[in-house]
Amino acid sequence: MSEVEIESVSKSYGPTAVLDGVSLRVERGTTTAVVGSSGCGKTTLLRVVAGFDSPDAGTVSIAGALVARPGRVVPAHRRRVGYVAQDGALFPHLTVAGNIGFGLRGAVVRDRGGSGRRVAQLLEMVSLDESYARRRPHELSGGQQQRVALARALAREPEVMLLDEPFSALDAGLRASTRKSVAQTLGAAGVTTILVTHDQEEALSFAGQVAVMRAGRFTQVGAPEQLYHRPVDIFTAEFLGECVLLPAVVAGGVAECALGRIPVRANAFEGPGRMLLRPEQIVASDPGAAPDGRKTGTVTATEFLGSQALLDITLNSSPTHIRVRQAGTRTPAVGSLVAIEVLGEAEVFPAEDHAG
Repeated sequence: MSEVEIESVSKSYGPTAVLDGVSLRVERGTTTAVVGSSGCGKTTLLRVVAGFDSPDAGTVSIAGALVARPGRVVPAHRRRVGYVAQDGALFPHLTVAGNIGFGLRGAVVRDRGGSGRRVAQLLEMVSLDESYARRRPHELSGGQQQRVALARALAREPEVMLLDEPFSALDAGLRASTRKSVAQTLGAAGVTTILVTHDQEEALSFAGQVAVMRAGRFTQVGAPEQLYHRPVDIFTAEFLGECVLLPAVVAGGVAECALGRIPVRANAFEGPGRMLLRPEQIVASDPGAAPDGRKTGTVTATEFLGSQALLDITLNSSPTHIRVRQAGTRTPAVGSLVAIEVLGEAEVFPAEDHAG
């Protein structure tokens, strides 16, 4: 059963259309990430689900109950929805216990001291010791503040949790660990979650369903692996990661291009188009180790990223430039001759398809 159902929702501010007939279903207990660039409408969609904004058209239902349509909106405080903002929005004058206790207002506390026990339980849920209850927000790290904000939202026992770019203000290492902790907490609690982010890696790693938004519409909705490996258009492909795009002619399940004859997925169109590979599908190796007719190229630049390295390569058979991603332990020097091997199938798009 769908926990959240968004049907043909539109929203404008004055003459500016922000959402244009958006539809999305989020199954109970699952996590969906809505990803897109700034200004595409993703935060507005979250605000409509939360009850902070009302739709101009379309409907929103939560747990089978209609909560928003034009002319009828259930107020935010009457929806069992938790909301965590980008900066956590903790009250600076309250302790951690006071912040979490604010979320408990209206909740049933069956006996004296029950509130304190519930705060301790919620701190444990977000992997914080009970001793943090006496601290104030300025005494916490950014990641700890976000976990307290999550605990406050969980205190309301929400059916749905909405996360509005909650990790973007954290540094890279802290962002990854906090994201993992939050995902585990929400998964263990069985809370249906919608995450809004502009970070492609975050969307792909956090959610079981990803929706890519562009100018108030979804370009594609599906499993992370499906969107990354089988994008419906070049815009979606490029938004979710680096791409190698080459002109090609497709016939009989094969794309003929500067890299040679590359197999494409079944039922691909035939004719001139653009072939798409991910950088990790291309392997650059010592040409002397595999004299099998593979294309060769010259390394023109390298970018060491620690566990990985990016290689810029110019093919020797044509003035084609490609970028390769491979393990950082075997980075050839600039000027090296390398053999090119392509792994797996390529995606192909008609010549008129472009990122726009």
